[in-house]
Amino acid sequence: MAAWFRRTRAVAHYLRRNNGCTPSSSRGILVDCQGMPVPAAVPMPVVQPLESVWIGRATGRISPTRFPIFSAMRFESTRAEKHLESLQEVEDDDDAQVLDFPGGKVTFTSKMQFIPESSEKRVPCYRVLDDYGQPTEYDFSDQVNEELAVKMYTDMVTLQIMDAIFYEAQRQGRISFYLTSMGEEAINIASAAALTDDDVVLPQYREQGVLLWRGFTLQEFANQCFGNKVDYGKGRQMPIHYGSNKHNYFTVSSPIATQIPQAVGAAYSLKMDKKSACVAAYFGDGSTSEGDFHAGLNFAAVMEAPVIFICRNNGWAISTHIREQFRSDGIVVRGQAYGIRSIRVDGNDALAVYSAVREAREMAIKDQMPILIEVLTYRVGHHSTSDDSTKYRPMDEIEHWKMLRNPVNRFRKWVERKMWWDDKREVELRNNIRNQVLQAIQTAEKYEKPPLSDLFRDVYDALPSNLHEQESQLRETIKRHPKDYPLDVPV
Repeated sequence: MAAWFRRTRAVAHYLRRNNGCTPSSSRGILVDCQGMPVPAAVPMPVVQPLESVWIGRATGRISPTRFPIFSAMRFESTRAEKHLESLQEVEDDDDAQVLDFPGGKVTFTSKMQFIPESSEKRVPCYRVLDDYGQPTEYDFSDQVNEELAVKMYTDMVTLQIMDAIFYEAQRQGRISFYLTSMGEEAINIASAAALTDDDVVLPQYREQGVLLWRGFTLQEFANQCFGNKVDYGKGRQMPIHYGSNKHNYFTVSSPIATQIPQAVGAAYSLKMDKKSACVAAYFGDGSTSEGDFHAGLNFAAVMEAPVIFICRNNGWAISTHIREQFRSDGIVVRGQAYGIRSIRVDGNDALAVYSAVREAREMAIKDQMPILIEVLTYRVGHHSTSDDSTKYRPMDEIEHWKMLRNPVNRFRKWVERKMWWDDKREVELRNNIRNQVLQAIQTAEKYEKPPLSDLFRDVYDALPSNLHEQESQLRETIKRHPKDYPLDVPV
């Protein structure tokens, strides 16, 4: 009996949607599109539009001999067809109590049970290296050979030194703002290593290592931070708001989470063009409190877009602890809620990050689906040069993560154990990178600033009247208050 009702309701739903007809679900009779009984003597129509249909008394089946239209017609939606065909899977189980709801069958139960607010057991965290750089199970030499490992390590050191020097440059008043990725070097470099140059990156503002891996030079970093005339953004962005068309790296945008739905759209365009590439969208745990995060994940799941969401859960959204943001088990469980395959990874383990992103990329492209990766790490540095994190978290906590759980030190131990690195190369590398960064800063400072006119260009082909007016007003203001205007910016 249960199977009879399921088939009857499924056919009824199909007829209502496509022909406006509703067969009787109470007993096997012939009805027209207005639900009125049709006398048995009335000839059986077989032409479209479909006027009536016979539902069998015993089985609830449609007779293909009396209505050949059903055997010849194909569904416009293959998903609808698969859904209707799936109903036959439970035909032999008359005791099955299920609701044939759009999206899949739902079983019934007489027991009232609420889904708990959180699981008693937290989602485990995937890692490959322990805190001492010792492989926990697999060696991973088949994935990360000597050349790749050395490049990963040297870029992690380069990022570490670059951040430290640029941070000090801001403290000296040479640039206006800076933001480091200290403690999160493994996420930057290892994830970038697992992607290809064809993959599109939409960063937040702590992913300069991804751009470094792709070939963005130290001089280009310095030019952007100093906003000189060779800066690709022509000095119109805050420092650390990098962007490069050449490296498939979207320009950083200050408002958090806005890049997430944009990343889904970019990924869907790759899917439409049948490109063998994906999109990587980076964001922090604070971004998951924004509406764009939820809209973006649902958008990606429904459209089956090849995008990898990489969430850096570093415990703090500026001064807001994660306990004050959400009560769920981190971010990884939210992926399942939206129907997205997800994993939690140790963000201080470069090998774990690399292997997880590498696998995620393969799934995203091959299966055309989104993947969510929650990367657990810790922001060792202040949120930015505008922040003093010692006001809201203890120093011993910072030192613990900085010294004992340092991702750069952990990866170095593994590389040294493989006999691919030694102290001599370490000293040479750090001295060399330090000199290169200092030289890049000195060169960037010598370049002139972009002219005032560049502030109004590059948006419209022909400058509109309102921008002409604004430029004239600005020039008049500068003439009236010349001392308030920087002398190194050409008027």
